[in-house]
Parts: sequence; C-alpha cells; structure tokens
Amino acid sequence: MTFTRIFSLMALALLSLVGLGACEMKQAPQELHLFIWANYIDPEVYKLFEREFGTKVIEENVDSNETLILKLQAGVTGYDIIMPSDYAVERLARLGLLAQLDLNKIPNFTYISPKFRNLYYDPQNRYSVPYLWGTTGIGYNAQKVEIPPISWADLFEPARLEHYRGRVSMLDDPREAIGAALKYLGYSVNSTDPQQLEAAKNVLLAQKPYLARYDSETYDDFLLTGDLVMAHGWSGEFARAYLENSNIRYVIPREGGVIWADNLAIPKSSKNQELAHKFIDFLLRPQINARIVNFLRYPSPNDAAKAYILPEILNDPSIYPPAEIMEKLEWIRDVSEAVELYERAWEEVKSR
Repeated sequence: MTFTRIFSLMALALLSLVGLGACEMKQAPQELHLFIWANYIDPEVYKLFEREFGTKVIEENVDSNETLILKLQAGVTGYDIIMPSDYAVERLARLGLLAQLDLNKIPNFTYISPKFRNLYYDPQNRYSVPYLWGTTGIGYNAQKVEIPPISWADLFEPARLEHYRGRVSMLDDPREAIGAALKYLGYSVNSTDPQQLEAAKNVLLAQKPYLARYDSETYDDFLLTGDLVMAHGWSGEFARAYLENSNIRYVIPREGGVIWADNLAIPKSSKNQELAHKFIDFLLRPQINARIVNFLRYPSPNDAAKAYILPEILNDPSIYPPAEIMEKLEWIRDVSEAVELYERAWEEVKSR
C-alpha cells in the first residue's frame, strides 16, 4: 500500500470521527437553567421532565427576592426559569425584565384556581404563573416553650424572649422581618411611613440580642436539632419538620401575618423560552403538582391537583388556613421608592 493511499485512508477516518463528534454534539440534550429557592421541588420531578423532553435541568438557588431582582437588574443572564414571589413579579415586570408568557403554550393554566389568577402583582397573568403559596408566622417546639406563642409579642418582646435567649431566629429577609415588626406594632406590612418603619427597626434592634441568627434556609433543621426553640418562618418548612418531630408546631399570630405566592416566570434574557413554557406547563399537570405539594407540604393554587394531594395536608389548618385566619393575612406589595427606607433600616439592623 502506497504512502498516498495510507494517508488518504487516515484522512477519511479522521473526517469520520469529526463527523461523529458533530453528530454527538447535535444530540446533546438541551439545558434548562432554573434560578429558584433551595429544596423547593421534588427532585424526581426533574427526572420525569428530563426523561419526557430529552433535556437536562440545571438548578441554581436564590436566597431572597432582593438578590433575584438585583441580579437581573445587573444584567446577569443564563436563567430560563425564575421563581419570584408576588411583589417581586410586580417589580421585575415594571423593570422590563420578564418575558411575556404565551398562555396558549401553557394549557394546564386552566387548572389554576380563580382565587390565584389575576392577582394584584400580575393582572391577566402576563408574566407569571403561581407555583405554590403559603403563609409566614412562628414555628416552635411545643416541648421546649413554656407557653405556646400566639402573638408577635412572643417573638419580639425582650421579657418574653429572655428565657429563650440564643435559641430564636428570624428570617433573613428585609420585607418579612420588618413586615413582622410592623404587624406587631399594628401597622401594615407595606407601610411607607418613615416613622412607622423607624419604630419597626427599633423593635428588631431590641430583639436582636436574643436571637441565634437571621436564617431563611436552615431554621427548620435547627428546630429539629433543638438549637432553636422558636423561629420566624414559612408554613411549609414547619409542616415538613413536623413529620420528623410531632412537637414542631406552627401558628399565625393573632394580629395576622403574611400570605405569599411563589411564581414561575421567564426572564426576558432566556434563550430557551419555548422549553421554559413546556416546563411551566409540566409543573401544572395535576399529578405532578400534587407530587410537589406532597413532598414540600405547601398549599397548591392548582384546583385539579387536590384530587391527588394527601388528605392530611388538605385538612391541616396550618397548611390551608380557615377563612377567619385568611382574612387577617396581607400580601407583601412592591412599595416602589420606599424600598430604600426598608433597605436602610435592614442594613442598620444587620450591621449593629
């Protein structure tokens, strides 16, 4: 065999390998990038979606709505699905950072309860679809507190906290923490009155020496270990902790609390908006949605999912509050320019 013949065969083999590599590259699964709260979905749901749509889901976690807003404002891209809470949807839409949804591509939106459509933060659901909802209140270990908390005073007044010094936590979230202090003082969680916000800041400063930490991610774990006896937090986290320790309880204080909804939205910068619509529609399938609810113990805005949700969840008043409690709940709203007052107050609370 001549050298020329050998060289030709080698060249053909190399071209064949290059062609094979190009083919493999074409067949690589498309990636869907999510920027969502930590531990906020049944991991099996990702596998089911990946299997059905031949894609790969990649999750990154956000620690607050403020972080989410700041990242998108700063021009950070690469996300296909984000999960802003109610007031954050309103702000992101106003900033022009959200893609407008095509609800024709989300037919399972028909399962969303009328109570959770066209809410104040997104009339006509142009930019978001509700994922889960819940309330914010006080979780506690019934074995370790002398008197079960029933009021925000139990979380804020030094005389009531003295016995639990270093074993109490507050959410590391300016709107939630300041909102709770405002509720304690008898004001709205959306106050824009500088004097009321100053008073709320002082409540938080008086409380701070008794706290173990500001924590939005692990307070339920520390309740289970006994490091905490009381925590400001979200209803579903305490409902899940109850499964491991029946002494973990949750209460919405008598003054009222916060109702919230986390939403699925698509950033305008997403390069996979078609796939993102498919993912949203997938999560709204009644059985998929119920799987998430049964795993996380947060209530669902999906009416059709209730047929598949565990009765113990549907009948738990700490998860699905009765009407008389719901009437005392407030949505956190976008306070526009007054957000600077909240940010300054929070910075002072955290820095002292």
